[in-house]
Amino acid sequence: MDKSLLIIMAKWHGFGRCKTRLSRDIGKINSAKVQGIMTKHTLSVAQSIKQKGLIDISLAISGVGFNKSRRWSNQLGIRNFNLQGKGCLGERMKRQIIINKKFFINKKFKNIIFIGTDLPDLCHLDIVNTIKELKKNDLILGPSNDGGYWLIAFSEKILSSHLHLPFININWSKENVLQDTIDNFSSIDIRYKFLNTKIDVDTIIDIEKRN
Repeated sequence: MDKSLLIIMAKWHGFGRCKTRLSRDIGKINSAKVQGIMTKHTLSVAQSIKQKGLIDISLAISGVGFNKSRRWSNQLGIRNFNLQGKGCLGERMKRQIIINKKFFINKKFKNIIFIGTDLPDLCHLDIVNTIKELKKNDLILGPSNDGGYWLIAFSEKILSSHLHLPFININWSKENVLQDTIDNFSSIDIRYKFLNTKIDVDTIIDIEKRN
């Protein structure tokens, strides 16, 4: 099984720095606690898969500076971290791929998987199945309830020849992010696979849907 690089897009769970929409319903302190719990859960799942030798982990951090990010990353047990930087989500993800290209020069990895930290239902099988599907497909997408995706994974084919396609002509604040991503690949021959739909927790309604 090919080893993959799992990039976790994480936002610092400081007071007033995360979950803006959720904080309107439950307050800034509680929303920060929720974000912190979900981030720890995501890292726990990722670390369990890393121990099996299937992935390495890179943390992409926003909401805090470099020194604080380094301390936080060390506390989480993640050696490789980078700041997300400025721009829309697509620009920030593409930047992470470019930064982490050094791992592909020596063929340490063949695939990249992106996830966020808003998934209390994330389990290790979600990532393991993604790695398996990347042996047969070029693009893996985990649809989310808001029209976006909770996971996106790229094979070597996309990373080497079509890196711009997942991130162009997309309005990241709208409900058709997933469909726009698929449409971007309409001009080339790729194989893609959908995972199960999950709920990204951004509002109190998202929490209520899970109950």
